[in-house]
Amino acid sequence: MSNEFEPLGLHPSILQGIHDLGYIRPTPIQKEAIPHVMTGRDVIACAQTGTGKTAAFVLPTLHRFLIERADRKHGVKALFLAPTRELALQSTQQLQDLSRYVPLRGTSIFGGVSMYPQTKALKEGVDIISATPGRLLDHVYQGHIDFGALEVFVLDEADRMMDMGFLPDVEKIISMLPPKRQNIIVSATMPPEILRLVKRIAHDPITVQVGVRQSTAAGIRHAVYPVPREQKTELLLRLLHDAGDNMSSVLVFTKTKQMASKLAHTLERAGISVGVIHGDRSQIERQRALDAFKAGQSQVLVATDVAARGIDVKDISHVINFDIPQTPEDYIHRAGRTARAEATGDAFCLVSPDEEEMVKDIERVINQVLPRVTLPNFNYRKGSPASAGRDAHRGGRPHHGGGGRPHGRSGGGPSRGGSSRPR
Repeated sequence: MSNEFEPLGLHPSILQGIHDLGYIRPTPIQKEAIPHVMTGRDVIACAQTGTGKTAAFVLPTLHRFLIERADRKHGVKALFLAPTRELALQSTQQLQDLSRYVPLRGTSIFGGVSMYPQTKALKEGVDIISATPGRLLDHVYQGHIDFGALEVFVLDEADRMMDMGFLPDVEKIISMLPPKRQNIIVSATMPPEILRLVKRIAHDPITVQVGVRQSTAAGIRHAVYPVPREQKTELLLRLLHDAGDNMSSVLVFTKTKQMASKLAHTLERAGISVGVIHGDRSQIERQRALDAFKAGQSQVLVATDVAARGIDVKDISHVINFDIPQTPEDYIHRAGRTARAEATGDAFCLVSPDEEEMVKDIERVINQVLPRVTLPNFNYRKGSPASAGRDAHRGGRPHHGGGGRPHGRSGGGPSRGGSSRPR
């Protein structure tokens, strides 16, 4: 079977790695962005969460360094800057998976863990660094990193970087980089703040945008459950209990770290296998929880928005917004954890009266009315017939006329374990 990555012109060693991983075709953002990145131009890549943006810059970066081996300087050649530990690790994992026949070394740099292993790796020599801003600056200030040989700078999930308040650190880091470099800005959305930053750092960039801006993936089935705030936990337990095996891999988002821990404890006491990740958890604890969720050992992963990006888990069946996100963009990113790579998935919102306006904002941005599902004894709206809830609620997901789509994950085209392409 032919591999659709071949026409992109990637180095044979990279194509061999892609072949070994069983990937068959590039995603639309990979197909559009990779040729431009390979030319050395500055690129702005904008696509929805879960569309393969990481490989869109990892693959052509590997290609560039392979064909320029004779002219390469010694030292760090590429910097991938990410807002969270999970995203930094995801880029490094993609690098490792795709570079098995490429003589390049990469490492992750992030906080919450000892600096010693990172310092040791840097002293031994690396070609590519995937890092979060704060810990990267720690290493720079201690003299562990020299950017003199840097050729490629990638600002990954740029909009999230801005949302998390990293702009000052990002600008410090950019000021330390060689002026002559390739800039790749990757983001799910392009708010004005990002466009202003791009204008300052990019040189005649080409913009690659795939999909409708400010929208959720087509395969996501949405539902809003009106419920008094004090009954949210009870409703979540009801949904998990009634759905049975249909809710096999559930990512639950809360607004605060305290609520995430409290909710996880309550679910655990109810006999549900659960993990939790948020900013107060150590990197080891977060990785252990994420690994258990990936392996199917935990049915539920409770998280704050630190996990809205960078969680690369196949076949998440449901994303549940226990608390409604502050912005419609955050809703898009949360929902994007399911229905990845053309699959289908469910995104539920447990909505208290004070959150109704936030839901309306989401609906305006995604240009879609989110269907309401009313359950007996939970709906705070007076006069809603209980029968409507019973009809609407089938196995923990909204009922769709005519049978709807099957609940199982379904991708487009050939696949390998649910995926036919690098993420």
